[in-house]
Amino acid sequence: MPALFIGHGSPMNTLELNGFTRAWRALGATLPRPRAILAVSAHWYIGATAVTAMAKPRTIHDFYGFPKPLFDFEYPAPGSPEIAQEIVDAVKPGWVGADHGEWGLDHGTWSVLAHLFPRADVPVIQLSINASKPFDYHFDLGTRLSALRDRGILVLSSGNVVHNLRLIDWKRPTEGADWAHRFDEAAVAQMHDEPAAIAKLGEHPDFARAVPTPEHFIPLLYTAGLAAVEGRCQSLLRSYSLGSLSMTCYNVGADLDLPGETEGVADLPGDVPPDQTNT
Repeated sequence: MPALFIGHGSPMNTLELNGFTRAWRALGATLPRPRAILAVSAHWYIGATAVTAMAKPRTIHDFYGFPKPLFDFEYPAPGSPEIAQEIVDAVKPGWVGADHGEWGLDHGTWSVLAHLFPRADVPVIQLSINASKPFDYHFDLGTRLSALRDRGILVLSSGNVVHNLRLIDWKRPTEGADWAHRFDEAAVAQMHDEPAAIAKLGEHPDFARAVPTPEHFIPLLYTAGLAAVEGRCQSLLRSYSLGSLSMTCYNVGADLDLPGETEGVADLPGDVPPDQTNT
């Protein structure tokens, strides 16, 4: 199976047809049908490493200020305790706990899957991001997940390489600031040339502005680990949103025939400060 990193942007992408969501639908149509999906979402950021292990994960609406249709949206994909156990076993001797009821599927996962697999008929398991661990831990865990690809499991990481909600520029709906371009381009070069050294991006002069908090960047480390095992990585769908978000996506595996660049992504609520929306 391929492995993907998707820049998910605003959860309103769930409901909209725009340049990115059309591209996500085209991507979903090209993918082989997975046996299951393992999602690494920026929005399950806790002090432990765990996988959802319930048969029916709930749809979590983990944001504020958006219109009611988004809160009404459900993504009723099944879970799989059996596949969750496979994931626990795959990363040994590393430890992963089994979550039987606390979490579910958050919008970092379902806002993307609503377009990739709109029928919600593929089992989905989420892997938490352990907030107490350094970047090297997440990269190493990504390499351990590589064996799952041979078992028909699609590893889907969801975040944004550049994600600074305090520097949103409402006048630049489909553009990025110069610093956002510089950091995103450095990430593309690193993923193409040497994904095993992805942690070098922490030394980039624009890192602090591009990654003021780590949770949306860390999913890329999992894809970098998978890319290091595969030996190649393809960047997809490059563009920017609101000055301070990059929407770049990545594919590990056989090259996919998708546009290199696109634009037209969903907006954020105008009456709630962006850094209070949990996007």
